[in-house]
Parts: sequence; C-alpha cells; structure tokens
Amino acid sequence: MNILYTASEALPYIASGGLADVAGSLPAAINALGHDCRVVIPLYSSIRQELKDRLSYITNFTVPVAWRNQYCGVFVGVENGVTYYLLDNEYYFARNGLYGFYDDAERFIFFSRAVLELLRYIDFKPDIINANDWQTALVPVYYDIFYRYQPGFEDIRTVFTIHNIQYQGQYGLELIGDLIGVPLYYTDLLSYDGDVNFLKAAVETSDRVNTVSPSYAWEILDPWYSHGLDRELVHHQYKLSGILNGISQDIYDPMTDPNIARNYGPGKKAGKKECKKALLEELGLEKGDEPVIGIVTRFVSHKGLDLIKYVFEDIVQLGYKFAILGSGEKIYEDFFTEMHYRYPDKVGLQLGFVPELSRRIYAGADMFLMPSQSEPCGLAQMIALRYGTIPIVRETGGLRDSISDAGGEGGNGFTFKTYNAHDMLDACVRARAYYDDKRKWGQLVNRAFKQDFSWEKSAKQYIELYEKS
Repeated sequence: MNILYTASEALPYIASGGLADVAGSLPAAINALGHDCRVVIPLYSSIRQELKDRLSYITNFTVPVAWRNQYCGVFVGVENGVTYYLLDNEYYFARNGLYGFYDDAERFIFFSRAVLELLRYIDFKPDIINANDWQTALVPVYYDIFYRYQPGFEDIRTVFTIHNIQYQGQYGLELIGDLIGVPLYYTDLLSYDGDVNFLKAAVETSDRVNTVSPSYAWEILDPWYSHGLDRELVHHQYKLSGILNGISQDIYDPMTDPNIARNYGPGKKAGKKECKKALLEELGLEKGDEPVIGIVTRFVSHKGLDLIKYVFEDIVQLGYKFAILGSGEKIYEDFFTEMHYRYPDKVGLQLGFVPELSRRIYAGADMFLMPSQSEPCGLAQMIALRYGTIPIVRETGGLRDSISDAGGEGGNGFTFKTYNAHDMLDACVRARAYYDDKRKWGQLVNRAFKQDFSWEKSAKQYIELYEKS
C-alpha cells in the first residue's frame, strides 16, 4: 500500500510539538511492515543546514492560490528509510518560526494545494493520503472538489488525523473567494458558525477521521472537549476512531541515552539511583531518599497547572521534591519561580526547554506528574515509564488509555478522575505510600520497564484504518 503522509512539521527536519514526533516515527513503522509511506512537509528556512545539505532538488511548478499562482520547488531526502518531500516557497516559509504569522491561512492553503499538485511530478501514486491537523485540512477538501476525477488521481482515499481539536483554522468567510479559491456554492462545506473552519471541512470530506487516542475520539463528541466542533463530529461519528500514539523505543532508551548520568534498565536498576543523585545536584536540591516528582510541560492552563498551584505546598509537606522544566504563561512561570525561592532545597526549576535536561528528569525523578485538563494523547507519560518513572495522571484522553492505577491489577501509575486539586493530592498521597514500601515500589518500577508503547502496534492499527477507508 502507498501512503502519502502530509503534515506541517516532522522530525528530524523541524518540530514544535507532538505532531512532529508522530510524522517522524509513524511512517518508518508503517514501512517496516512492508508498505511505502512517504512524507510531505514545507521546506522551512529554520531546518538545520546539515539536513538541507542532504536534500536533492527534483523540479518546480506553480500552485494556484485563488486568483494567483505561486512558485513551488520540490526537494527530496531520505531519513530513517523514509522518503521526505519538502516543498519550497521562500515567501511563505523563509521565516523564523513555524506558526503565528498574520498570513498562516494563506501559507497552508498554498501548502495543501501544493501537496496535491506534487503528485503530477513524482513517480508515486498514493492509495491513501493522510492529512494532519488544520494546516493540512484542506488537502482532502481540494481533492474532493478539484482532483478526484482527474486522470492520475483516481481512487485515492483520504484520512484526516486530529492531534488537537483546539486549533481548527478558523477565519473569515472572505477567504473562500480570496484565498481558498473554490466556487462560492461550497460555502456551506467550508463554513461553521459563521466562519471558515478548515477542520470542519476536512471532517466533511475525508473518508476517515481519527484522533491520537481512543478516549480522545469519544471525548471530542462532548462540548466540554470539542471547542465547539461537537455538532459536526457527532454527525460524522461513523467515520471517527482513535489510535494511541507511540514513542520511539530507540530514541527513549535509558540503556543507551547519552544525556543521563548512568545508563540503566530492567536488569541493572542501580543506575537510576545515580541519575537521581546527579539530578538533585544539578538542580541544587538537598540530598536524600525522598521521592522526586518530575514536571516537563508547557506552562498553559489545560496542562492542569491550576491544580498544581492549588495544592503545591501540600505536596511539598508530604516530603516530595520537584524537578520542573518548562515555559509558557507568565502566571505559571511566576508561580514556580516563587516556589523555587521559597523552597530552594526542595523545588528545582529551569524555565525554557532544554531537551537534555528533560531526559535527566525522566531518568532521575521517581514520579512524573501530568494532571491535564485535556490531553489528546500525551507522550511524556510513556517516556516516563520507559525510564522507570511512575506517572501520576488525570484520566483523560491518551492518559486514560496508557496509564492504569496501581491499585488495580497490572496498574502502571496513579490516576484520578475529576479535575479537582484534592483528588490529585490524594493520588500523590497514594504514590508516597507505595514509594515507602520498597518491595511494592520495586515491583511497580519493574512493571513500568515492561510497558511497550513502540510504534509497531500503532502502525498496524493505522494500516487497518487505511484498509477500511
């Protein structure tokens, strides 16, 4: 089966979030199962030069963007056995950063149309096109309107993956004629609640719609999670499903990770204690065997930071120390900074994102806290388990699908259901009780090491989804 996987970012080229991890790992896992999955992303100027140097120029063509035509260059590269096509237009993509520009709508309208025009110039006809998030949501829309019956485009099926429903590509209706360039009688297809909505149009036109965890697939049918799109999703729920993301077992491996103080694993757990000792020293925390909670996250409200604020000092009084890494909204940066100054020997803080430090927190912490208000999938809890660090999570989205409470048979973490600070505190109390019982804690850590969140399982489910499309 031939699959064209199109996204606005993908590792190893460029990344701003979890989408890049998926686009950088899933195609390789699909190819390992005997298929041909190729990836299309924009050629951003901020891609590292060493990666650009390995690209080869193929051709160029023009892309219609409503009444105008724009240049598109095509470069190809192979990384990890996967063929990547990178589409070049310096006017749109030669900028510092990926998103947040005044003309993001035009940039990704161009890119979505260019993905389909690309098929005229490469020796690859996909059976499936898998578009991802609002930036490529117009790919199935354009295919349905303009390409479905053109020679060479027959019998292509489209799948659309929602990674985070909060971002839907909502703009004014004037975009239909001025930029999107479809006849005005398609206004009903593109509009939702008085605006153009890219995500809604993709849900309408795709053969299948999926999300990045089974729980998130049914959660977004509820107005509390859907950011207003629940009516559309309920109407099309017959084509909606969820597949849990995976992680790269090779990239996240405490046995080989060069960023941690000492490598360790199921057969030699002593190295984890050395990693904990090194983490305490790096963050200036007092030595001792008290449990360390790791937090590596963006400082935004939907990550559950309000819950942490409300009972943070109660958790400190339980005897916990904290290793915190992240940045975001000033209210949370200021809060964690104050806690760091108030408890300098118990609260270690690094504002910003330092990938190497994140690995040392995964390795050196005893527990990992994720009290998210919503979490489409989440990768951090899977990475934590890979490093023998026990997650404390709220049961939502992918957290529900990957973490079960240690109080039940086969549990691999500590969970709480309601979005309530004291329910989270109770999970921390239960985790501390387990930690103090060295036999039970050792069994829990051993169970964590045995968890398998590799991409192979997810890739098989994606193949099944493609075959049903």
